Amino acid sequence: MQIEYALSAVAQGRPALGIKANNGVVLATEKRTGSILVDEETVKCVEMVSDNIGFVFAGMGPDFKLLLRKARKEAMQYKHWYKEDIPVLQLVKKTAAIMQEYTQSGGVRPFGCSIMCAGWDKHHGKCQLYQIDPSGSHFGWKASAIGKNYVNAKSFLEKRFNDEMEVDDAIHTAILTLKEGFEGAMTKDSIEIGIVNEDAGTFRILTVEEIDDYLKEIE
Repeated sequence: MQIEYALSAVAQGRPALGIKANNGVVLATEKRTGSILVDEETVKCVEMVSDNIGFVFAGMGPDFKLLLRKARKEAMQYKHWYKEDIPVLQLVKKTAAIMQEYTQSGGVRPFGCSIMCAGWDKHHGKCQLYQIDPSGSHFGWKASAIGKNYVNAKSFLEKRFNDEMEVDDAIHTAILTLKEGFEGAMTKDSIEIGIVNEDAGTFRILTVEEIDDYLKEIE
C-alpha cells in the first residue's frame, strides 16, 4: 500500500516530461507555486546533477531534494575516482537502488516522487532518457510524462513524437504538451526547461529569455 500512496503523490504532483530528440534530450515541467506570496525564483524543479546529467521530478519536493543530493554525491565520487562524468545508466541504477531500499527498510517510507533523468553518455555516444519510480523500477524512454494528467500527456506525446525531431522541435512539443493541461495563461515564468545536446555533451537549464522566445514561436 505504501507504494500506491507514493504513486498517488506523484500523480498529484506538477506535470513533468522528457523527450529524446535525435540530437539531444529535453526535460520540461510546470513551475506553479500555488501562491502569489512565494518567491518563484527559489522554486526549481529542473536540476543539474552533473555536467552531463539533469533531473526533473513530479511529486514531493523534499523527497526529491534528498535524492538529488545523493545523486550529486555519487556523480562527484565517480568523477573523483575515474576523472570523467558518470554514465547515465549507472547513476540511474544507483538512484533507483536507493529508492528501492526505502520500500523495504524499517522506520522509513517510499519516496513520494518520480524522476525523469536526461543525460549524455560518451561511452554509448548518445543522449539517454530514463524514468525512475518510487518502487525503484527504471525504464528507458523516447518520450514520457509524469505527474498530474500524465495519461493525457503521454497520449499527446504519442501523436506528436517522431524519431527525426531535433532538440528545437522537442522543446516546442514539450511546451505544447504542457499547454494541453495548463490552467490559465502559460508564461516564461511558469515553466522550466532543461536540455542536453549531443554536440556539447552537457546539460543546461534554459534561461527565462530563451523560454520566452520559444513561447513566441508557437503562438
